[in-house]
Amino acid sequence: MKFKHLAAVFLVVITASAFVSPKKALRTFVSNYENVLGTSLELKFKASNQAVADLAEEHALKEIDRLDDILSAYKPTSEFSKWMKNGKQTTKISPELFEVLQQFEHYKNVTNGALDASAAVIGNVWKKASAENSLPSANELETAVNLVKQQHYILNEKNKTVTRLDDVPLALNSFAKSYIINKAADQAIQTPGIENVVVNIGGDMVIKGNQSENIEIANPKADAENEAALNKVKVSNMAVATSGNYRRGFNVNGKWYSHIVDPRTGNPASEIISATVIAADASEAGALATSFNVLSVSEIEAITANRNDIAYLLVTKNGKEIKSKTWAKYELTSNKPAITLARVNKADKAWNTKYELIVNLELANIESTDGKRVRRPFVAVWVEDAAKTPVRNLAIWYNKPRWLPDLKSWNRVNGDEFRKGAEGKLSSTSSATRGPGKYSLSWDGKDDSGKLVKAGIYTVYIEVAREHGTYQVISKEMKFTGSAQKVELTPNTELASASLDYRKIAK
Repeated sequence: MKFKHLAAVFLVVITASAFVSPKKALRTFVSNYENVLGTSLELKFKASNQAVADLAEEHALKEIDRLDDILSAYKPTSEFSKWMKNGKQTTKISPELFEVLQQFEHYKNVTNGALDASAAVIGNVWKKASAENSLPSANELETAVNLVKQQHYILNEKNKTVTRLDDVPLALNSFAKSYIINKAADQAIQTPGIENVVVNIGGDMVIKGNQSENIEIANPKADAENEAALNKVKVSNMAVATSGNYRRGFNVNGKWYSHIVDPRTGNPASEIISATVIAADASEAGALATSFNVLSVSEIEAITANRNDIAYLLVTKNGKEIKSKTWAKYELTSNKPAITLARVNKADKAWNTKYELIVNLELANIESTDGKRVRRPFVAVWVEDAAKTPVRNLAIWYNKPRWLPDLKSWNRVNGDEFRKGAEGKLSSTSSATRGPGKYSLSWDGKDDSGKLVKAGIYTVYIEVAREHGTYQVISKEMKFTGSAQKVELTPNTELASASLDYRKIAK
């Protein structure tokens, strides 16, 4: 009887297992948008099919819009903006606005005043100085710092109210984006069928799910999108934030000043030009990345001395890299390729390695007729020699290989060869926040195999194709022989501006 019973159970198990469908292979689905929270947005999902990824994307975008309507300092209709206009009174506010204001007070204390919501007061002084091309006076800075040092509001935890004490302007820029994308990632990962989520807003990102993600850290000394990464890390269920002075700032009398200012002195950050922080909490990663541009190395070490859950990478103005002991836990090793020369005739000169070509392009801000966000178009930028042979791909932006034929000109000359290798770059990049739609690419005179080409005439192509939109291609022939030149290209429906700048490499 026992054996008969076991046989029956075994038969039931076998029969039931026959009805269990095998787990579908996961695929990566990527979407890119411009002009989201004032910068660029990348969404990346690991899912079994497009429908699941689309639903996760919808959840993420809805959460971003909801929180932007609460926290935005640029929308006059946001809850934050309305509160700022209410004057000195007690106001009942949403849990989200209360939490962010509370976090600002917390990180102000943690960073010894290096992070402050009222730092915008000092920023306005420097904006004025830039507009007038004259450094602010000591009196102007002292007045601004004294305003910042005041207490600006009182929070009531029990009633979830805030009482404003003065009319000093506040801004929630330091880590509000990180706070928002963390909530958006939470919404996306709850979508049935989603295994992993990466939300990247202008270089700050949140990774959630069952899989790790490779993240490249941008080199602040080389700002082009296609430049070799300074560092690479592998993380899972963490946030990565980078803050630096190499994309935004003030120009006064021909000198560049960081947009990140020290609320304690009124001076722009100068010693550290980039700070990347890895932390479990997105708000903390964003807050510390900003404040680490202001703090001294010794202050940073003191703050993180007992925090094994935080890792950082600092880059000083002299290019020195300073890593926390915990950074090694995430860091990936990489080998930098050696420069090799292509075979050229003795009569030919090699590319002048003191020069580079910078391709600047600004994608047009296209608004849809149905009120929905418009995805970033597919873009290809490449170089061909005088014989019309492709020598270097500078950028190929798309979200699925099946759409590559939409880049007709690029696909015709590059498509087959491209498919033999890795189809696209799947790692995300953490960097200082850029303006929406504005990108720079560099060509160092190397072909796709890493060999220097000969000096001479080449043609640069910029091709843009938009789903349900227009198709545009620009080409420009230039002579690269070691004589600087800059060419402004004619804008079109998809490109608000574009230029080619052949120049000496800045030291």
